[in-house]
Amino acid sequence: MIRPFYRFIRAREKLMKVLFLLSSVFAVLALLVIFLFLMMRGIPSIANIGFFRFVFGTRWSVSDPNNQSFGILPMIVGSIYVTALATLIGVTIGLFTAVFLYKFCPKKIAKGVRQLINLLAGIPSVVYGLFGVMVIVPFLRNNVSSNGMGHGVLAASIILAIMILPTIVSITLDALHAAPEHYYEGALALGASKERAVFGVMLPSAKSGVFAAVVLAVGRAIGETMAVIMVIGGSPEMPNGSLFQSIRTLTANIALGAMEATGSILDAMIATGVILFVFTLFINVGFNLIKNKKKKPNKKKKPDKEEEATDEVG
Repeated sequence: MIRPFYRFIRAREKLMKVLFLLSSVFAVLALLVIFLFLMMRGIPSIANIGFFRFVFGTRWSVSDPNNQSFGILPMIVGSIYVTALATLIGVTIGLFTAVFLYKFCPKKIAKGVRQLINLLAGIPSVVYGLFGVMVIVPFLRNNVSSNGMGHGVLAASIILAIMILPTIVSITLDALHAAPEHYYEGALALGASKERAVFGVMLPSAKSGVFAAVVLAVGRAIGETMAVIMVIGGSPEMPNGSLFQSIRTLTANIALGAMEATGSILDAMIATGVILFVFTLFINVGFNLIKNKKKKPNKKKKPDKEEEATDEVG
């Protein structure tokens, strides 16, 4: 009876190992296929247009076949502009929300609030866009905007900030709960207030989780399309610093014309996807380099023998 049972356990473990391996291989293959598709279709298009003319060009015009121009610099700057503002708003609100749920909110209420925040992650992006069009844009146009426009950078940033809230709150809260509780108790025992113990001790000890939340939030914000298209306006103009200017992001530029475009226009859309892919890759690599740099301990320089001897004589 025992041997067949152990054989069944071992067979099940081998099956699960094979399933895990296949899942990993599938994920890598999917990324590889997407990468090859973008490179095979996008690189020739960038070469035909000209790299500097494509990446640093400030004019995007595809309506006139005789006077087409494929410059995506306004979309690159617009993507950075909207993502940075959305991350600033979302991370600030999400961080304070996570801290409130961690130590300043009753546990019974905190569980319900966390579940409600997690529900935000399941709402389709088109619903966020509809909410932005029907609520946020009219509010900004009637109460905040100085030029009578509600569409633009601020509306898109607010929508994206709401969309990244579940990621920031959930990961930050998990990181805070994973931090050793005796850090908090020790800080209180040394005379620190509750607020100082949380912000001065617990939050720094959970900084790796907070950093991961920011990275995921940036990835979500820069890759969002539908909700952004509905509230940002969509004009391929260079951002001038106004929060109520109609601009276009890289993802919006692809989505607005990819379904109907053909020929050189479609190739330019795919080339835009290549730039977005590389752009996202650089952001992730940059965050990882910053994270690894923070982890490296500062090595103290050992004193030379002559300096030691001098100190002893002195």
